[in-house]
Amino acid sequence: MGFRSHAALLALLSLLLCCGSALSLKSDYALTVVENPDGGEEGGVEEEEATADEGYLEVVQPTEEWQTLRPDQAVPAGSHVRLNLQTGQREVRLGEEQLKYWTQEHRRGEDLQASFSPEELKQAIKNIKEDLSAGSPPDAGQQDYVVPEYRSLDELKRDMAQLDLLVETDVQIMKRLLEQLNSSSCTTEQRLSLLLELEYLVHQVDNAQTLCSMGGLQLILQGLNSSDFRLQESSAFVLGSALASNPLVQVKAVESGALQMLLTILVTTQPLLVKKKVLFAVAAILRHFPYAQHHFLSHGGLQALSELFRADGGGVLRTRIVTMLYDMISEKEMISQAGVDGLLDTSHEERVHQYSKVSLQEELLEMGWCGLVPQLLDSTEHDDREKALRALLSMAPVCSGQYRSDSSLLGSLLSLRDQYQEIIQTEMSPGEDNDYFADIVELIDALQVKIK
Repeated sequence: MGFRSHAALLALLSLLLCCGSALSLKSDYALTVVENPDGGEEGGVEEEEATADEGYLEVVQPTEEWQTLRPDQAVPAGSHVRLNLQTGQREVRLGEEQLKYWTQEHRRGEDLQASFSPEELKQAIKNIKEDLSAGSPPDAGQQDYVVPEYRSLDELKRDMAQLDLLVETDVQIMKRLLEQLNSSSCTTEQRLSLLLELEYLVHQVDNAQTLCSMGGLQLILQGLNSSDFRLQESSAFVLGSALASNPLVQVKAVESGALQMLLTILVTTQPLLVKKKVLFAVAAILRHFPYAQHHFLSHGGLQALSELFRADGGGVLRTRIVTMLYDMISEKEMISQAGVDGLLDTSHEERVHQYSKVSLQEELLEMGWCGLVPQLLDSTEHDDREKALRALLSMAPVCSGQYRSDSSLLGSLLSLRDQYQEIIQTEMSPGEDNDYFADIVELIDALQVKIK
C-alpha cells in the first residue's frame, strides 16, 4: 500500500474515533492525540470541566498511574484524561501540576473517594448560610455547652471580696513611710529606700503640705543633719522636691530653720553630690519668696555661695549658682516692672514692699560677684556661656564700671562674638535652626552696649 493510501486510512480512522467518542461521552472533554509509549497511538483528553447536569456521577480520585474510566464516572478539574486507541476506553491520571506535588501521604489516602449529588451539594451550601446568619440563636445544646465556660458576675464579685484587696491612698502611704522612717530599728539602707519613695510622692503640692502637717519635715531635717552623706543627699532631694512651687512648705521650711542648715552644709566639707542636692533645695526655698531671700542674705548666703564658686574647679556647681542669682535678680525686676501700669492690688503692693528689702545687687557688688560671674564664660559649654551672659546683663546696673576695667571680660566678649558669628555663617547646615546662636550674639551685643 502506498504512502498516500496509508495517510488516507489514518485520517478516516481518526475521524471515526472522534465521532464515536463524542457520542459515547456524557461530559464535555477536549480530546488530543498523543504518542503511545508502547508503540500505538492514543487520544489524550485534557479535561476542562466535569459537569453533573445529567444526575448522579461518581467522582474518581486519579493517581499517578493510568486507570480505566467508566462512562458513569467524572474526574476532578486538572486531571489528565486520554482515550486508549488499543482498548477504546477512557483512562485518567493526575495532571502535570498535580503530579508535581504528589506525596506518599496522598497515596495512602487514594482509596478515599467522595461522591455527592447536586441536591446534596445545594443543601450543604444552604445549611452553611443558615449557620452563618447573624440572627440565628444557638440551640439548646450549644447553650448548655457555652454557659459553663463563663462565670457569673456575682461569682466574680464574691471572689474579689475574698481577696480582701487593700488600696492605700497617698496619705496612708506617707503615714506608713514616716512611721517606718521614725523607727529606731530602721537601718540606713531602709531609710534611703523610704526617702526615695517620699521624694516621688511630694512632687504633688497636696502631698508635700500633708507631709508638713504629719511632722515629716522634721524627720527630713534630721536626715540633713546626719553624719551619713547618703542620708544628707537623699534628705536634701526630698526637701527640694517638696519646696518646689509650694509657698506653704517654703514658709514652714524657713520657720523650721531649714535654710540655715542648708547653708551650713554648703560651707562645710561635703561630697559634690551632697552639695548639688543642697543647692537644689536652696534654689527651691528662695524662688518667688522674698522673705526667704532676705533671710538668705542676712545669714551670709552670698558669702557661702562665693566660697563654693571659687572652690568649684570643675565648674559643675558654678552654673547652678549663677542661674540661681540670675533668677533672684529677674524676679525683683519683673515685680518692679509690673507696677508701671498702675494696676496694683493689695497683694502686689505687699510683694513689692517685700522685694524692696532684698538688696541683692548691692551685696553682689560688695561680695565681688562682678568679677566672679565672667569666669563662667571660659566654659566650653554653650549653655554655661548663655547663663553667664544673662546674669552679667542683669548685674550691669551695678557692675558696669567694673566691666569696663576688666580687660579679660572685654576680650572674652569679642572672641565669643566672632566664634558664634562664624558658627552661624559657616558651620550651620542649610535649613538648620540657628536662632539659639543668634540669641547668644544678641546677648553679647547688648552687654557691650551696657559696658560702653
